[in-house]
Parts: sequence; C-alpha cells; structure tokens
Amino acid sequence: MFKDIAFGQYYPGQSFLHKMDARIKILLAVVYLVCMFFIQSFFGFAVILVLLALMIAFSGVPAKSVFKSVKPIIFLLVFTTVLNLFFNPSGETLVEWWIFRITTGGLILSGKLVLRLILIVMGASLLTLTTTPMDLTHGIERLLKPLKVIHFPVSELALIMSIALRMIPSLIDETDRIIRAQKARGADFESGNIFKRAKAFIPILIPLFISSFMRAADLANAMNSRCYKGSKGRTKMRVLKAGWRDAVGAFVIVAFFGGVISLNFLSGQLVETLPWMFF
Repeated sequence: MFKDIAFGQYYPGQSFLHKMDARIKILLAVVYLVCMFFIQSFFGFAVILVLLALMIAFSGVPAKSVFKSVKPIIFLLVFTTVLNLFFNPSGETLVEWWIFRITTGGLILSGKLVLRLILIVMGASLLTLTTTPMDLTHGIERLLKPLKVIHFPVSELALIMSIALRMIPSLIDETDRIIRAQKARGADFESGNIFKRAKAFIPILIPLFISSFMRAADLANAMNSRCYKGSKGRTKMRVLKAGWRDAVGAFVIVAFFGGVISLNFLSGQLVETLPWMFF
C-alpha cells in the first residue's frame, strides 16, 4: 500500500544520472522547478515532458517507479481540478448548471496546474531515485557552504535533511508492517465512507508515532555513544568530484533555463509570469 510511494527512496544503478555529481543534479532540479513556474503554454509543457522522458531514459530507473510518485497527490490533483474547473469564471462558458459553470479559462487553467504538479513531483522523485541520501546531503552541504561566512549552521541542516531522508523508507516499511498486522486482526481500511476510513487509520498512527519516537531516541543514543560533536573536525570518506558528466549536466542547465526564458520572451508572457510566480 504505502510501498508505492517513490519519493525519498533510492533506486540503485550505474546509469548516467546515477554517476553525476549530486551538486549538479540538485542545481538541475532547482532550475527545473523554477522553469516549471515560468512556463505558461502547453507547448512549453510538451518540451518539459520530452526533457523529463530523456532524463528517465538516461537514469535507468523504470518509468513505473517514477509514475508511482504521482499516486500520493492524486487527491490534490482532483481537488485542484474541481476547484478551477467549476469556479473559474474566465473565458467562454461551455457548460452551466445551478451555481457551477465550466469555462474555457477554467479548463485551460486546470490542465496547466495538473500538468505542473505532476511534472514537478516526477522531477523531484527522479532526483531522489538516482541520488543516495548521503550524496544528496553532502551536495546540499557543499552548495550551502558559502553561508558559513554568516555563521549559518550548514552542517547541522545537512544532518537534519540526511536523517529525514533516511527515515522516509523506514517509516514507509513500518507503516506497511503495522497495516498488515492490523489486517491480520480483522481491521478493514477499504470499506465505508471517507470518515470511516480515516477513523480506521487511528490504530495505525498511534503505534507509528511511538515507533518514530523510539527510533529517534535510539539514533540520539547512538550519536552520543560515538561522541558526535557536530561538523567540527569531521572529514568525509567520499569527496564529491566533478567530471565530464557534470559538465554535460551544467550545459543542460544553462541551455534549458536559457531556452525557457527565450520561449517566454518570444511569446510575450514573461512580464505576466513574474508577478504570478512571486505573488
């Protein structure tokens, strides 16, 4: 049930994306995310979709694993679609019934929002599927290293992110184990209305919280027993080094971002996009 969640889980491999420097992949993901908010046309979404398909092909990760990441946000997608489809008055009216009205503007906006959310989630999951939690935190730490000048706790932030990413697969496995145990005792999570289903999950949440606190206590004891004192005097077994793959990735970042900006300039939508993006 919960094992279908792909975000935060690593898929082992030796592909082009797996061997890229984590810093370049993080920058590529950030540029990808920013570009997703700049794009306002379906042609732009088609370009992003082609790029994402190429990245999936170069990653060696099964497309099924990437598509699984969309499953947890299905409710959000449906809610967003309904909200914009029936309550957006812009454009020409297509269907009208009682207080509900479907317009061309609402239809287009719903399609864009759904595409944007799906592509963002799939892109983020591709990053975690091709990068180990340790490399991901090391990459973030190296990228944020200049902030140490203003005494920003970069190493502590990287440690928090590392623990959080490592806990995601553990919590998924623990949740799945508790669900199987409750089903063996006769619990039913699939019948009844939405309120009954939500109530049925209470016996899962309580032991999950207890298990999480126990894991956190065990981790704290393990860190204390190993005399962990933060980043002071700490070295790394694996040092991140950029190679030819990362040069290709950097070129893709510049070309992709430049292409999206140019596309918006040519279509005359950049001025309209910036206020919507930040406000």
